[in-house]
Amino acid sequence: MEGLADLYPWTRALHIIAVIAWMAGMLYLPRLFVYHAGAAPGSENSEMLKIMERRLLRAIINPAMIAVFLLGGALLATPGVADWSAGWLHVKLALVLVLSGLHGMLAKWRKEFEADRNQRSAKFYRIVNEVPTVLIIAIVILAVVKPF
Repeated sequence: MEGLADLYPWTRALHIIAVIAWMAGMLYLPRLFVYHAGAAPGSENSEMLKIMERRLLRAIINPAMIAVFLLGGALLATPGVADWSAGWLHVKLALVLVLSGLHGMLAKWRKEFEADRNQRSAKFYRIVNEVPTVLIIAIVILAVVKPF
């Protein structure tokens, strides 16, 4: 565990980079769904969006989330970093789990688009597109301000 303390600045920097990459994808994928919901199934546009959605999820969003969890776990395991008695930490981790659940829902909806079985409107995906923003604002405030 002592080695983790020596690596703390690098672990933290890589964790922040992974969070940025994860969030970029989590904000962009629902936007692609907005466009896809308006595309005719089987159309050239729909088929192009399927490729973009699959690549975004597999090449950016999934690896970034895995990195967030691995690096975040390393930070939590670093001696002197995590104060488990602080309420803000528990709420932050719970919100990260909610964000992970949204990640899973986006992956499920991507498969529905891939199979031309989407039943949701572009308006629905516009609303969903705001959820990661609200979550990351709360998570960052909790991590930086540590209000309780």
